[in-house]
Amino acid sequence: MDLIQNIGYYMIWGLPIAGYFGIITFVFLLATASTMFLTRRQIVIIHVNYHKTLAIITISMAIIHFILAISIYI
Repeated sequence: MDLIQNIGYYMIWGLPIAGYFGIITFVFLLATASTMFLTRRQIVIIHVNYHKTLAIITISMAIIHFILAISIYI
């Protein structure tokens, strides 16, 4: 567990890696939501496969972020 904790809280430019995963997860969450929003408003037609792919990436990034962030408490 110490290895995961050390990886998660390794500082790069003053922010731990777990923080970067959180930011990246949030960006993918916004991208996932915007694909369906833009398609439903008929602003841009985006195929549903892109939405599904972004959702899978978002969930994967969230799981990694959760594991790295919770490792300090375990």
